[in-house]
Amino acid sequence: MNQQTASTGFRPVRRDQLRQERVHDTYKLKEKPAEPSVCPDCGAVYHAGRWQWGERPAGAQAVVCAACHRVRDRYPAGFVDVGGAFFAGHREEIVNLLRRHEEREKADHALARIMAVEDTADGVLITTTDIHLARDLGEALHHAYQGELEFHYNDAENLLRVHWRR
Repeated sequence: MNQQTASTGFRPVRRDQLRQERVHDTYKLKEKPAEPSVCPDCGAVYHAGRWQWGERPAGAQAVVCAACHRVRDRYPAGFVDVGGAFFAGHREEIVNLLRRHEEREKADHALARIMAVEDTADGVLITTTDIHLARDLGEALHHAYQGELEFHYNDAENLLRVHWRR
């Protein structure tokens, strides 16, 4: 090896190694859709490299966004488990807080949505199309009402489970 090769940090490319993806999300599109594209289910527009809300452009092609795809398949990215004695006495107030928070997030991030709010034995289970929204909902609950907040990430499935109790 000559002196110049060693000093520049050159390393030959190896093609005999299998490398794991950092994050695997089945619902993330493999390639960017052509612009402009519109989701036929929710009306979100793919423009400037991201999904956003706006007017439907003329001649836009139909592409189902990742959020609508998750809703169709009933395969959430985030679970927010809310419960406890305090929740039982303030259910409507807390669910309304979470819905308002989702509306604010959805205005800026078209793929961040609540899929369902289902009653459980101890409270409610909220499913989301985005792990970031699930985390934000948990943090909004903790900020407003304190209580116990736990996050459980599953990197292999790109999944987040949030538990809040008070």
